[in-house]
Amino acid sequence: MSSRWPDALRDALGLRLALWYAAIFVASALALVVLTYVLLSASLRRYDRDTIETTLVQYARAYMIGGAPGLARELREGNLAATPGPLFVRLLGPGEELTFFSMPQQWRRFDLSQLDTPRLSGEQTWATLDTGDGGDELEVASVRLADGTLLQVGRSTDRRKELLARFRLVLLVDLAVVLVIALAGGVAVTWSGLQPVRALRDTVRGIVQTGRTDARVPPASGGDTLGELGNLVNAMLDRIDRVVAGMRGALDNVAHDLRTPLTRLRGIAEEALTSGDPVRQRAALAECVEEADRVNAMLHTLMDISEAETGTMALTREPVPLSALVQQTVDLYEDAAEDRAIVIETEVDEGLVVPVDRTRMRQVLANLLDNAVKYTPEGGRVRIRARAHDGRAVLTVEDTGPGIPPDELPRVWERLYRGDRSRSTRGLGLGLSLVKAIVEAHGGSVDVSSVPGTGSRFEIRLPLSTIA
Repeated sequence: MSSRWPDALRDALGLRLALWYAAIFVASALALVVLTYVLLSASLRRYDRDTIETTLVQYARAYMIGGAPGLARELREGNLAATPGPLFVRLLGPGEELTFFSMPQQWRRFDLSQLDTPRLSGEQTWATLDTGDGGDELEVASVRLADGTLLQVGRSTDRRKELLARFRLVLLVDLAVVLVIALAGGVAVTWSGLQPVRALRDTVRGIVQTGRTDARVPPASGGDTLGELGNLVNAMLDRIDRVVAGMRGALDNVAHDLRTPLTRLRGIAEEALTSGDPVRQRAALAECVEEADRVNAMLHTLMDISEAETGTMALTREPVPLSALVQQTVDLYEDAAEDRAIVIETEVDEGLVVPVDRTRMRQVLANLLDNAVKYTPEGGRVRIRARAHDGRAVLTVEDTGPGIPPDELPRVWERLYRGDRSRSTRGLGLGLSLVKAIVEAHGGSVDVSSVPGTGSRFEIRLPLSTIA
């Protein structure tokens, strides 16, 4: 891991994420520290004031019982063990004459004339004295007793400031440690979090450099978004591989299937040229036109399939009644079916409307019905049914033909694939591929089932239209 950390630090995105993580972490710690300091300072201030108030009450009680000598004795005996440090104590008579005074020498710099004195009996006031040099302060509580005497008790804030200064030093050290931990943690978290992105980058870079699409992003252990992104990229690469393999297979099939008509074209043309017979030359030209039309139809169908599969096929969607569409298609093949004594039965629920391209969907039905009539023996039956199920229109085309062998069933949708039984029948091998591509371009699905010797059943599922 250590060898990869410099890469993580050189990565601009990783560095930004690490700094953001560290900044948020330090800001959160700083906010917590400031809040703690403020609460501690307020607590110490409240503690000092409570201590002064408690001492004031105790000294007032001592004065009321023993007068100024009692107050002096209370101060001298130091009964306030819970009040560490020296105290400022002053007692002024009703005429503001000084009756009792006790103040450490180092506090003489405070100006006592700034103290606010209460006028009413039982009234208590607070005052804070400072020297203006930014040093400690003197907090004084004053109370007017029942006989008019003024009792003042105070203490310096030097111990509180010293404690807070030490606490600030500890906090600064803690913040420095937090900063180091935040930076190290930010780098570690960023390096770990961006590992799937780096794996994705390396995979894509390898594909760009080598041109091979068999590389895959290493699977992520967690189910997070980056892991899902890697899985989606792998699925995309799998699909690209399948498309490329399909294109190679299609090109091979096209080359193989075009070789025969092109060879026939050349043979027919050469024979016509060498014959010198105008009648034979005219017949040869007609055969050449027929072969050219067949090749042209193959290429156009391949282009339609590619457009449908890539989503570039222009579809003019409109609400189309399925019953009318089926009847129009049946009318096209009714004569061919009668010539072979094949019965075409239709059973379409009324009111079924599908949002499709009328021409393209008629092309789908024509391909299915053409196959059914073509492979059904004389005296057989073709049945077309349509009904609504689970919010979709389900259309089935069944025949009583020879069926499709199980080993050929998964391949019937492949381009230019023709089963052994269909080799003797003239065709391009693209009809079912076009059916699947067009149906899926409309957001539908198509499936096939077959029992050899019994017949085949093709099922199309299309979304129903919201407009009846």
